[in-house]
Amino acid sequence: MAQSPDVDEPTREYPAVPDDEPSAAVPDPPRRSIVARVLIFFGVVFAVIVAACFGLRSLNVLPSFDNPFDKQTTDRSQPVLLQSMRDLSRYVAADGTFQVIVDLQDDRKYVPDWLINRRILFVGSGTVEEYVDFSSLSDKALQVDNDKKTIKLTLPPPQQGDAALDLQKSYVVEEDRGLLTSIGDAFKSDTDKQQRVYQLSQQRITEAARSSGLDQRARDNTQHMLESLFTRLGYTSVTVTFTTP
Repeated sequence: MAQSPDVDEPTREYPAVPDDEPSAAVPDPPRRSIVARVLIFFGVVFAVIVAACFGLRSLNVLPSFDNPFDKQTTDRSQPVLLQSMRDLSRYVAADGTFQVIVDLQDDRKYVPDWLINRRILFVGSGTVEEYVDFSSLSDKALQVDNDKKTIKLTLPPPQQGDAALDLQKSYVVEEDRGLLTSIGDAFKSDTDKQQRVYQLSQQRITEAARSSGLDQRARDNTQHMLESLFTRLGYTSVTVTFTTP
C-alpha cells in the first residue's frame, strides 16, 4: 500500500561494504599500444632522415661516404730496386707473337692415374724479337764514297732473342691430379711445377720462331730502314749485306 509523502520516515541507507571484499581494480593504460606508437614514430623519423640524405646526396649537397663494409686492398710492396742498367746498340728489326699448347703429364709406372697423376694443359703466348747488333761493327763495315754518293754496309746476321712469355694471355686450360698428388700439393708449394711449364712454353716458342721466317723479315726491314735513312741524307746508292753466321 502506498504511503503518503507527508509521512516522515527515516531514509533507508545502503548496506555498508565489508572491508574484506576487494575493491574494484582500476584498469591500467594500454602500454603495448604506447610502445608501438613510439616505435612507429621513430621508424618514420628515421626513414625521413635517410630519404633526405639520399636526396641531398643526389643533388651533390652532401659529400659521398664510402661503404664501411666495402672490400679494401692494402699495397705493402717495397720500393722498386734498380739492379743494373746497360746501353743498347741493337736494332729490333722484327718480332713475332706465337702461341703454344703444352700438355704435360707426370705419373708413376704401374700406379693408377686416379691415385698418383698430374696432367696440365697450358696455353702459352709469347713474343720473340729478331735484332741486329751494331756494337760489333768493324771499321771496314762502312764504306762511304762522298763523290759518288754511295754507301756500302756490311752487317752481322740478325740474332734471335729468347721468347718473352705474356702471362696475361697465357692460361691453364685444365689440370688433373690424383688423390695422393692433391694431398701432397696441400702441404707444399707448386711454384717449381709452374716454372717448369713456363720454361717449356718459352722453349717451344723459341724453337718455333727459328723456322717461321722471322730472320729473313728482320734482314729486309733492316735493309729498308738503312736505305731510307741514307737516302734522306743525300746518298743515291745504299748497299746492305749481311755476313754469314
